[in-house]
Amino acid sequence: MRRTDPGAHGPADGSATEQRGPASPEGHGPVRYGPPLPDDGLPVLPELAAVLAAAANLGAEEPVGGGPALLDAARGYWERRGLSAPPGRVTAGPGAPALLLALTAALGGDVLVPRPCAAWWAPYARLLGQPVFHVATPAESGGAPDPYALLETVRRVRDEGGDPRLLVLSVADDPTATVAPPELLHETVEAAAGAGLHLVSDETWRDTLHAPDATVLLSPAEMLPDRVTVVADLAGALLPAGWPAAVARFPEGATGTALHARVLDILTALGARLAGPVAVATRYALDEPVPVTARREAVVRLHARVAAAAHAAVVAGGALARPPQAGRHLYADLEPLRAALGAHGVGDAQELEDFLTARLGMPAPGGHRFGDDLGALRVRFATGPLLGGTDAERLECLTSPAPLELPHVQRALMSLGSVLDDLRDDAQRWEPPR
Repeated sequence: MRRTDPGAHGPADGSATEQRGPASPEGHGPVRYGPPLPDDGLPVLPELAAVLAAAANLGAEEPVGGGPALLDAARGYWERRGLSAPPGRVTAGPGAPALLLALTAALGGDVLVPRPCAAWWAPYARLLGQPVFHVATPAESGGAPDPYALLETVRRVRDEGGDPRLLVLSVADDPTATVAPPELLHETVEAAAGAGLHLVSDETWRDTLHAPDATVLLSPAEMLPDRVTVVADLAGALLPAGWPAAVARFPEGATGTALHARVLDILTALGARLAGPVAVATRYALDEPVPVTARREAVVRLHARVAAAAHAAVVAGGALARPPQAGRHLYADLEPLRAALGAHGVGDAQELEDFLTARLGMPAPGGHRFGDDLGALRVRFATGPLLGGTDAERLECLTSPAPLELPHVQRALMSLGSVLDDLRDDAQRWEPPR
């Protein structure tokens, strides 16, 4: 029987359909033109820049997987988050994509991901020739597949001769900016374990909770310690996006030992090492000294305020969006505005991306970049571009007690609201009388 691969434009019920990429006119490739992680938009922390500058004379690369000092810092990072990290269970690499590529190659088989999911997850499996199957997420949150849809997808893939081995998920999600409720996550983790899957938990955004005292975030590694590898790209909360560094924590037991060794082999073959100066800065950030934690907390507060204001503008404009709970982004569904968008020649996610990017003067990647249906009018908005156009303006946002009252932030939010309000008004004018 011919195997199939449900991808970005297949059904959202867990059924298996052949992966077909979106139409790709020049400038719209699904990978090369995909969106980066939403960065914080801010100048580098001075103390962090000073550490990097002091290490600038280091010409050597860090050993593959990280040297002893870096790995000690990484172990401390995980242990402060309640995850034991004995020697031989932690590694570092030049960004989470390199670690996920190595993990995917090491585990082999078919890969399952939620729909939608981070734009960088699926391309690495496809690069290796491993099919990717998207599984629907529940209404409450993104990041973790619905457990029943997961089991149904695994069954269908195996019935068609497939070999599903890996589930990638996130508890604090890009693109939806939601946090998976612990009870739902537990059901998904149990379903994955029952299906014999290894889990990779992307916890890049775990330290960016907008309301940390009111939001419960659990790692799948706390629920299933012998089958979960945890990965965190430090661009989420500790380092600038231009200094690629990430850490991974492997599961307990023989499985973790073997997987760690295999990943190191693959990273070696790829030459995936941290540059010496970046490794020193990474070690400093992983130790979480006061300047780093103070900046992180201030950045999270700032982006939480801006994300809440952007969400209010999106909903007031007639679109749908879950309230953002983490990260520096939100995910909007403009389906209620389809008729008005159609008058502008917008009928799918790629056309929506082009339209909003041009109107707003900021990137607005369509949902198809995240494995969502090309025909759905969904888009991810990042909050970084709403902070201003210069380093001085963005830094002013960080230090202001009322960043939403700054003129450049008000203008950016008004621009977002105005575009959506115009579409909402057009949609209401064209609505047939009842």
